[in-house]
Amino acid sequence: MTAVTVFLVGLAATMGVVLVALLYLRNPLQILLTDLCGTADRARFWTAFSNVTLFLVPLALALDHQPDVNAKQAAIFTISGQMESATIGFVVSVVVMGFILSTYISRVNSARVAKGNSAL
Repeated sequence: MTAVTVFLVGLAATMGVVLVALLYLRNPLQILLTDLCGTADRARFWTAFSNVTLFLVPLALALDHQPDVNAKQAAIFTISGQMESATIGFVVSVVVMGFILSTYISRVNSARVAKGNSAL
């Protein structure tokens, strides 16, 4: 395989894995954001924003991992390196988003508990 073919196969495989993960996260994220945002329209925007971010970060890292044309490395190792870079980017993006959302979840739940106790 040529270096270009290896790069494109790795890119396609990487983004395929990212798309499957995004599809898996879509409904739970939409439900969580609807609860946090208060309206479905706001939640749809932030879900779309999150999906774009979670797609573009791995894409940028996969695009940056270009095969060395002079290396005599097997194509599978080059592709796996590209997938590894993108997967690390995806995981870091999910963790950062989870950290940010968890701070809002704590505040929203505390406010709801406080409102519930004051009604007694």
